[in-house]
Amino acid sequence: MSRNEVLLSGRVTHLEPLRYTPAGIPLLSFSLLHASQQMEAQHERTVHLDQPVVVIGELAREMAALTQDQPVLVKGFLARRSVKSALVVLHATAYKTDLE
Repeated sequence: MSRNEVLLSGRVTHLEPLRYTPAGIPLLSFSLLHASQQMEAQHERTVHLDQPVVVIGELAREMAALTQDQPVLVKGFLARRSVKSALVVLHATAYKTDLE
């Protein structure tokens, strides 16, 4: 079985303007600043990360309305930034902003 599904909440940082691929497909990039308490080996651990996020297609147009420091929950999958890169990027497939 192969599975690659991520659900991550945080605040929008490093929000880039909406751009388009050479094929005319909308593309949005931003980082998601996450902080939480997680249980690991029966101990609470503080976790901080700044996760790069990419959104492609019509969802990118919709998510372009996000603002800097806005709380958001992102659902998606992990992939390398490119064939030659080891950097892991979260590719968003859905999101939610009404987190309170």
